[in-house]
Amino acid sequence: MTLETLHQELIGLGAKPVHYGHLYRALFGVVPWPAGEDPKFPKELRKALPAIRSKLDSILTVVESHQAQEEQSLKLLFRLQDGQTIESVLLPREGLCVSSQVGCAVGCVFCMTGQSGLIRQLSDLEIVAQVMVARRMRPDLRKVVFMGMGEPSHNLKNVLSAIYFLGTYSQIPHKNLVLSTVGDQRVFDALKDFPVKPALAISLHTTFEDKRKKLLPRAGKITIEALVNQAEDYARATGYPIQYQWTLMKGVNDGDDELENIARLLQGKYALMNFIPVNAVKNSPFQRPEWSRCQEMARYLKTSRILAKFRHSAAQDVEGGCGQLRSRYLKGEELRHE
Repeated sequence: MTLETLHQELIGLGAKPVHYGHLYRALFGVVPWPAGEDPKFPKELRKALPAIRSKLDSILTVVESHQAQEEQSLKLLFRLQDGQTIESVLLPREGLCVSSQVGCAVGCVFCMTGQSGLIRQLSDLEIVAQVMVARRMRPDLRKVVFMGMGEPSHNLKNVLSAIYFLGTYSQIPHKNLVLSTVGDQRVFDALKDFPVKPALAISLHTTFEDKRKKLLPRAGKITIEALVNQAEDYARATGYPIQYQWTLMKGVNDGDDELENIARLLQGKYALMNFIPVNAVKNSPFQRPEWSRCQEMARYLKTSRILAKFRHSAAQDVEGGCGQLRSRYLKGEELRHE
């Protein structure tokens, strides 16, 4: 099922814009799901409402959950109708991280999802369903970030369809719909005339072209300089700062040479640099730098007038790195959950 097939089914049952608009808002708890005897809805639609709700509820099944001990983070492992699994993370401060693909083709060497390759695309309704489930768990959910499993630009049609639907019916502000990408030209081209303007997050990870090709083997052909320039144009057009993402790895991308290039690239830009020390992955060669080094980097960037945040990875103790919970589940390992 997709958003379009759902839409056509409702129209076939006699739904007008006022009817399906109500139902779409009800999926996110904005309004109540209509009672079966509600006379404002056509008779055939009223009769079909229980079956429709049952179909929507069956899109995703929670098979594992993992609650952080100190944060308000909750990692969810969903099984899809074909048996594939994906992850979402309820984050502190009313946020949700959603997946857009099963697996990922970019192959980032520090990411567990990237090691599995791309298995299949998620439909727009499978993406939206992650938000539906999360809203039931946390009605105050006010932000959705497309930073989970998958590269959104590689499933752009369905991702943008989901963003449009969320931006229209969920009451989540458009600036709180955050599209994360390694930097694909198709994203910038598609967003020029797109009616819902999400915020952009760019997965950068290094300022050196050769190193970036090694860390992100299939990230696309845009040069770092061109990527930053196009992102800046989008930021100025929308009024949303670009969020640059940088998975921080000891001895890999935490050097002074990177800091100097960041200062050169981002000085004067409408941007924020998010440094996230790498999530520990079993048998991975990548390690977190000492916190003292992070503090040194912060001081340098502050003197260069670069807005930067260094944070302990959200959901670190719920295996928040993309693909980690799924990997353990597929291997049949015991999972801690509450």
